[in-house]
Amino acid sequence: MRHWITTPVTAALLRGALDVERTEHGVLPHRLPARARAQYADGQLAMAEAQPSGVRLVFRTRATTVELDTLPTKRVYVGAPPRPDGVYDLLVDGSLAGQASVTGGNTLTIDITTGTAESQPGPAGTLRFTGLPDRTKDVEIWLPHNETTELIALRTDAPVEPAPDRDRRVWLHHGSSISHGSDAASPTTTWPALAASLGGVELINLGLGGSALLDPFTARAMRDTPADLISVKIGINLVNADLMRLRAFTPAVHGFLDTIREGHPATPLLVVSPILCPIHEDTPGPGAFDFSALSAGRLRFRATGDPAERAAGKLTLNVIREELSRIVKQRTADDPHLHYLDGRDLYGEADFAELPLPDELHPDAATHHRIGERFARLAFTAHGAFAEAALRGNGPS
Repeated sequence: MRHWITTPVTAALLRGALDVERTEHGVLPHRLPARARAQYADGQLAMAEAQPSGVRLVFRTRATTVELDTLPTKRVYVGAPPRPDGVYDLLVDGSLAGQASVTGGNTLTIDITTGTAESQPGPAGTLRFTGLPDRTKDVEIWLPHNETTELIALRTDAPVEPAPDRDRRVWLHHGSSISHGSDAASPTTTWPALAASLGGVELINLGLGGSALLDPFTARAMRDTPADLISVKIGINLVNADLMRLRAFTPAVHGFLDTIREGHPATPLLVVSPILCPIHEDTPGPGAFDFSALSAGRLRFRATGDPAERAAGKLTLNVIREELSRIVKQRTADDPHLHYLDGRDLYGEADFAELPLPDELHPDAATHHRIGERFARLAFTAHGAFAEAALRGNGPS
């Protein structure tokens, strides 16, 4: 008869989360701290930051069987095709050793035609991995990047202890739903997770779907988070939301970078402009759902702004790229550790011709692989923005 050991899920076993909330069922990892969450009660932000992109359970054990009870929250979009269950990736000593999903859970039904959402409680489920090698090993369970996940109980057939620190550099990244993971196949195949693996770094992913909006509370969270490498991908959500004009954008970018620099004065900081998105290259927002596509059961986006309004300061992706490049060039006179990367070097016109954006906005799984590989090559290799930290050998700032 198998002897089960239950280990409490605590912050000591979690990586990639900035906060852990105790709930009536167990614990809920958050990617923004409580103080930041309290400063703006937005449903989209709350949903995005509680989806554990880049968050993983990490422990050392001889166990050959691992069980994890979780309570997921599934999203259902009225009129759109059903979303697949979130995927959990199991890594053993850094290599993928299994994948699984949990059925059931709570349901959040979103009606995009009315902007309303309705929650329905559901049952918890159990994830089970068997046949793990019978030796001491480091085990990582990467939580679904796009599915809010409460962790209830961890059971193993051998004792568990926190994995030792591998003394790897910590990479803190902030961006939009594309950085969050959008339509990646699994949590370890979002482009930031792939780039982190190729770069040999520990990822903290603050990619927040719909919420890369230069929010001061996000900048403060980054300021206060220890990191060796930092990147911010700025642009697409500002156009989607039609949030500000150029007059507000430029000071907001300076303020966001200033705040990060308060906590990380000499850390390599990479500003990344948007990847190619043809609907918004020269057409301002706001972005909107294409309801004609939705009536046919497909989710697509469109730009609703008037290109002529660029003259009045409306933002497009090309406007943002030009201004970000200018801002970084200006600041590098006093900040030699600041760098710029044009997002079209990650995904540009030739890539769009080969791998178009299925919904006109988000990359698919194959494109996440391409972006992750390119980012790793451009940022982590000899002449990349993050190479200097490897040479300096600094610990987290």
